[in-house]
Amino acid sequence: MQRREFITLFGGAATMWPLAARAQQPAQMKRIALVFPSAKVSEISMSGPPRYRAFFEELNRLGYIENHNLAVERYSGEGRTERYAELARDVVNTHPDLILTVGGRLSLDFKMATTTIPLVTMIIDPIALGLVASIARPGGNITGIAIAGGLEIIGKRMGLLVEAIPKLARVSYLGSHPFWEDPRGAVVREAAKRAGISRPNAFAVLRLMISANLVC
Repeated sequence: MQRREFITLFGGAATMWPLAARAQQPAQMKRIALVFPSAKVSEISMSGPPRYRAFFEELNRLGYIENHNLAVERYSGEGRTERYAELARDVVNTHPDLILTVGGRLSLDFKMATTTIPLVTMIIDPIALGLVASIARPGGNITGIAIAGGLEIIGKRMGLLVEAIPKLARVSYLGSHPFWEDPRGAVVREAAKRAGISRPNAFAVLRLMISANLVC
């Protein structure tokens, strides 16, 4: 994620936390839980990669300073999708003021775990994945960013690949089990079918978890 995406992502929580107004009030400790699918907990900091540094810099600009009036709790799913639901319940049981996460699987698990703690997320298509009923009126306790293009962008990537390699006959697709089993995987299969890449002879899907900070 780039700086603008991270800033906008947390900006979606402004309706829940009227930051400008509270900046003039006496310091009051708030607690946020940062939960990522597979990021290293040690990297989620001001001294970590640029995407995290930009996030904490923007918090500081808004008047929220870690260990002063803000407590930040960091969690990682370590790429183990089978553990996400338990992790979501564990985080909810700590009762933070706000939860920030990314990706479809974790977001859905948090939706099941709480209907009261504000949840900010970034997801490819919250409607298609059943996270919210409407972008304009998501309702409930969930807000965040929908990635431009939605699920259609997955199919377009497959189309671009075929255009770049006209004689393409076999594709290996890297993703997690949840990705392949939910509507995102269906879009990949449909795009491959339209491109003339059939299963099982010509279209091989590797159901592997990428050991990176994968939005899954």
